[in-house]
Amino acid sequence: MDGHLPMVPMAQNNLVYRTGYGAGSDLSATIEALTDIVVQSGHCDLRTIERGKRVAAENGQRLDMVLLQLGLVSERGLVSSYAALLDLPVATPDHYPPEPLFADTLQPRFLRSARALPLAVDDGGIVVAMADPLDRFAAKAIAAATGRQVAIRVAVPFELEAAFERLYPDGAATDQNETAEPTPGAADDDTERLKDLASEAPVIRLVNQMLSRAVETKASDIHVEPFDDRLRVRYRWDGALHDVESPPVSLTAAITSRIKIMARLDIAERRLPQDGRIGFAVRGQEIDFRVSTLPSLFGETIVLRVLDRSAVVFDYAVLGLRPDIVDQLQRALQLPNGIVLVTGPVGSGKTTTLYTGLLGLNAEARKIVTLEDPIEYQLRGITQSQVKSQIGLHFATMLRSVVRQDPNVIMVGEIRDPETAQVAVQAALTGRLVLSTLHTNSAAASITRLRDMGLEDYKISAVLRGVLAQRLVRKLCPACRQRVPAPAEMIVRYQLDRRCDGPPMVWRAVGCSECRDTGYRGRLAIAEFLQPGPDVERMILDRADHVAIERAAVAGGMVTMFEAGMTAALDGITTIDEVIDSIRAET
Repeated sequence: MDGHLPMVPMAQNNLVYRTGYGAGSDLSATIEALTDIVVQSGHCDLRTIERGKRVAAENGQRLDMVLLQLGLVSERGLVSSYAALLDLPVATPDHYPPEPLFADTLQPRFLRSARALPLAVDDGGIVVAMADPLDRFAAKAIAAATGRQVAIRVAVPFELEAAFERLYPDGAATDQNETAEPTPGAADDDTERLKDLASEAPVIRLVNQMLSRAVETKASDIHVEPFDDRLRVRYRWDGALHDVESPPVSLTAAITSRIKIMARLDIAERRLPQDGRIGFAVRGQEIDFRVSTLPSLFGETIVLRVLDRSAVVFDYAVLGLRPDIVDQLQRALQLPNGIVLVTGPVGSGKTTTLYTGLLGLNAEARKIVTLEDPIEYQLRGITQSQVKSQIGLHFATMLRSVVRQDPNVIMVGEIRDPETAQVAVQAALTGRLVLSTLHTNSAAASITRLRDMGLEDYKISAVLRGVLAQRLVRKLCPACRQRVPAPAEMIVRYQLDRRCDGPPMVWRAVGCSECRDTGYRGRLAIAEFLQPGPDVERMILDRADHVAIERAAVAGGMVTMFEAGMTAALDGITTIDEVIDSIRAET
């Protein structure tokens, strides 16, 4: 930040700065022109605009503010529309100053109320970021207080709030009573106080911005973690957690309570974990957030899983599975009975793969039933049931009932105990196709896991139709990736000289604005598919361990996850480090 941002003359757009601006007719015309741009830019549709107009008329609010508060238009969508309408530049995070400007003249309370922040001073003028560039009074007040001409940049509200917290920290410590266990006599008062805190407009706006930003930036999770000196907020992008600008620690109780109210949880209960769900509109699209709270030393840690149906595409090509893997999996899914397993750690895309397979099987001639914990996405035409362990409704219990529903295909969210394994095998032996998941490190290891659950080898051999093991690895950003000579140690360790035609070259992550300086953008699945042939079946019946079974599968043509990952890395899709970290291979 050099403090010399290009000035934007106040009179350059007479729609905003003419002397009579602010009268009802002028403002109405401006808002009308703004909504036209919002629609033309694809940030909102006409039906949504009409819905917003009804709410604005009922509440006496400006239409643009209503659209933003209801989540009918994204922050960045409205910001870009302001910029297009008023011909103003947009403030970026690197424009905000390292220290407050005009700290003796402009009070933080006023700036927060006006949602404006000075960015730089130049040639007698002052550059100000404003979340509401239509607020002519705030611009005039800043000009009068500083004695300088004001040039406006349009601020993204979330980035403006983050700059406020950095430049004007509250400094107030967390009330110890917020994290202490409430006394019986004070419980009702404490609950009401938390409700009041969570109902304040800045808190509502802050939480709404947190949810909207997660969806807009394609984050999979939001982590809200209280500590003694700060409230840390992190987003998970492409499988990795990243810190974002955190709210002040004094708002810990208010933000926690607001999220719990939105998820319909008990805000007075802070000693036990709770689970809930939030429905929230972003760009007119209803987004689900799965909410989990966990008591910790300094308050409740909250994790929100983003379930954006519009962003999920159930397509093997989008998942990144190789065509030969897809072909083997689809052949296994077309069999009339047996068990098909998908294995991998938490967050490796197992459920997405199973959903994709189910949609391919979904037809009028088949009855498909799923048992899930929880149901993440609704699949049209498929009967989906939720496991409820707290009332004794476990996978095994529900599976016995589902078999009596005469299904052709059953998906069991996870085989995690001997009872579920036995019932699943029995269903497969009686003519059903059963799909499920296991937590194992490889496809071959699933066989030893089923043995550990008490299944006899002859049953495993009789029902197992295929095992897909997969991991998700981050894809290199195509805009900034670099190809470099492979280090000598890497060449020897991974035998790169036999994998490359010429001098071994590898790709590395760099980082740019398109990938948030991470070097990665998006993820893909690397996988192996074990299809039990005669040799593998013999090994199962001989009680061979997973190493011997994998060796037999490779001899029969199976390409291991490690080999698939190395191929992707050398092709520049990902990096060798990503492959090794994801599958924990011992080479």
